[in-house]
Amino acid sequence: MKTGVLGLVVGLLVGLGVAGALWSRGAPADSAKAETAQAAAAPAAPAAAPQAAPQRPLVSSTVFKVPLEDSPTQGPADALVTLVEFTDFQCPFCSRASASVKQVMEDYQGQLRVVIKQHPLAFHARARPAALAALAAHEQGKFFEYHDKLFANQKALDDASLETYAKEVGLDIKRWKKSLADPKLAQAVDRDTALAVSLGAGGTPGFFVNGRFFSGAQPIEVFRAVIEEELGKASLLVKEGMKPSDVYASVLAHGVSAPPPPPEPPAQKVDLGTAPAKGPSDAPVTLVAFSDFECPFCSRAANTVKQLEGEYQGKLRVAFKHQPLPRHANAKLAAAASLAANEQGKFWEYHDKLFANQTALDRAALERYAEELKLDMGKFKSALDSNKFDAQISADSAQGHQIGAAGTPTFFVNGRPIVGAKPIENFRRVIDDELRKAGVAAR
Repeated sequence: MKTGVLGLVVGLLVGLGVAGALWSRGAPADSAKAETAQAAAAPAAPAAAPQAAPQRPLVSSTVFKVPLEDSPTQGPADALVTLVEFTDFQCPFCSRASASVKQVMEDYQGQLRVVIKQHPLAFHARARPAALAALAAHEQGKFFEYHDKLFANQKALDDASLETYAKEVGLDIKRWKKSLADPKLAQAVDRDTALAVSLGAGGTPGFFVNGRFFSGAQPIEVFRAVIEEELGKASLLVKEGMKPSDVYASVLAHGVSAPPPPPEPPAQKVDLGTAPAKGPSDAPVTLVAFSDFECPFCSRAANTVKQLEGEYQGKLRVAFKHQPLPRHANAKLAAAASLAANEQGKFWEYHDKLFANQTALDRAALERYAEELKLDMGKFKSALDSNKFDAQISADSAQGHQIGAAGTPTFFVNGRPIVGAKPIENFRRVIDDELRKAGVAAR
């Protein structure tokens, strides 16, 4: 493609919404599945933000330092544009994107270099063996022939099939098998995967064009547009006297090695109302928890909050709001029981009992915990029978949804949200920052 059409293609890129679309918008990628898998293991139920999250462009303006190392490469070493792809041979979107990569290689012959790095996702059982098999083929100079075989046969990546493809592309099978057993190939896969994660390319396929990132099986126009843009920049460098072979290193010289942290969501105004609270009323920092007694991550987070109370004595006030999730059958009744205990001045003792016994929150168990705390059982049972706390629980839940605490646990530290059972360092960082603002020593 001639650079004279740069303006047309860049216009198309803008028309596609690159400047304003999310990185994940557009054709699907296995990054979405990766995020789903991570979310399933993450210590928090999903939470909806009260307002739209800040958008990121489809193609990043940030340049990332992506080392090429000994990864399989097509195209001249002095190409003005280098496209690095992180791929997974079992990922259907990688297969789709591979066709686009092949097309732009033809469109930009002599101007584009393509480098393939391995990023087999954990939930694709045959992706890693396929990656190792492809690198073993690379040892005999036939990575891309083998690469194409794998994408053409994604549903047949068992060991026998991998060997069949090796024979079909003309590999020395004995040598190929020996390479497969070489630890350096496994180390290369691990290195590539770690690099992808560190660069923020958690899913597949992920692309870096002269260091600029985009993900997913995007329309070929997206590939062409960013290549054209980078080709224009590189051509200017060459005109100014730079050797073509030095362009990639020069472009990456001022790049970054990791994506910037996402912007912190805006602080929310959290009215405590009649929520149970402990700690000085004039404490410089107030932590409000929206929680669910049947949520295992809430239990874990409660232990973190207890540790924070000890570390910030006299400086931290803790309040508790109820957010019983519909899928937790006993959570609302447990919330009501805790408020019945609160009427007798023992909310926090009862709170601890509930989190210590999350698998037993039926009515009989709730009454047993009340007896263990020596509550007035007549008052306790009467309070539960009256449903008198339904309005407060509903109000807490509605407030949570309004300010972004749709999942549990969600915390607000002087209004600043922390979602999930995050490491204690996350809480300390925000608390210390709030104490600094108040002119109070941290710990």
